[in-house]
Amino acid sequence: MSSEKIQDKQDGFESSKTDSYYCNSDCKRSCGKLTVHDWLKDISDVNEFSDVIEVRFKNTRKAYYQNSNNLRLEEGDIVAVEASPGHDIGVVSLAGQLVLYKLMNGGIDHREHEFKKVYRKAKPADIDKWNEAIVLEDSTMIKARQIAADLKLDMKIGDVEYQGDKTKAIFYYIADERVDFRELIKVLADEFKVRIEMRQIGARQEAGRIGGIGACGRELCCSSWITNFVSVTTNAARYQEVSLNPQKLAGQCSKLKCCLNYELGVYLDAQEDFPDISIQLETKMGKAIHQKTDVFKRLMWYSTESEKRQSISCLTVDQVKEIIGMNERGEIPEQLQGTEESSMVSVIEYQNSAGIESLTRFEDAPKKANQNSNNRYKQNPKNKR
Repeated sequence: MSSEKIQDKQDGFESSKTDSYYCNSDCKRSCGKLTVHDWLKDISDVNEFSDVIEVRFKNTRKAYYQNSNNLRLEEGDIVAVEASPGHDIGVVSLAGQLVLYKLMNGGIDHREHEFKKVYRKAKPADIDKWNEAIVLEDSTMIKARQIAADLKLDMKIGDVEYQGDKTKAIFYYIADERVDFRELIKVLADEFKVRIEMRQIGARQEAGRIGGIGACGRELCCSSWITNFVSVTTNAARYQEVSLNPQKLAGQCSKLKCCLNYELGVYLDAQEDFPDISIQLETKMGKAIHQKTDVFKRLMWYSTESEKRQSISCLTVDQVKEIIGMNERGEIPEQLQGTEESSMVSVIEYQNSAGIESLTRFEDAPKKANQNSNNRYKQNPKNKR
């Protein structure tokens, strides 16, 4: 089997196309989950760093390895690397100077840290055995789930990854509580005749491994570019004035969407000089309570409830600060002087830019037809059946 088809299976997507290993005919790099763009590749002045390379395995698992044999490796090369025990097969995801920068960003000193070694470029025999291991993964996962259910273990085995030499299998599982899987390991080792490693992952990691399409219509961030998961809280939604709707805020992992943290810093910077929304504005018409905020337009809406009616006023941040200052000095304004923004209502009219007929063209047609038929029936009742 060609390396292109093997790579499709290693990414978790089987395909019959032999060219799906690359983006197009001119692309000679590996295209998979968490692919890194080497923006230093075409810069000739940068010193080449070839001591350490980044290798990716199934789905989102990556690791750094020492290129002790000074092999000429590029992105997309299939290599055999050191494992415990035996060797594993992976794909070079990054090589060159950018690897050094990623190590520095992660706080790893390549001169002192002990990396596992790259043995060689994968031989045809290595690729054949790797392919055999990949084929076994689905059936092994289904059988392992049955065994875990028979042992009545409160856990879910989400994925299985065989080592390239078929001597070891990693079982990824999810569990809400601590699970005693010592008996499970014995049964699995006896069933599959390989060394067993159990690795617990969270719901976010499972979504990243499986992949999918998000609400935005793009590939999930956790399976495309996010390498580490930062905790997401509802405070991120509050700062961005997002409705606290669990169905809209939750991703495919049933956790809060990671993208809530993406623009949080911009909102926090914009709200540095905003007044506290818990402060009520004192007016002669009553107390004004905060309702909502448009962060980037610097507008705040306050509602005043009196005995006769309830009104909502739109104020700028400076106006709110001025009223708060007046209240602190004991001054109470007559009413809230809203901005022109509060009285403006934007009406979006339908524009036929694609040459399509009006969407409301059928609304009046049935009424006219019914009226004509009723008049005809009244004039000649014999026509009515």
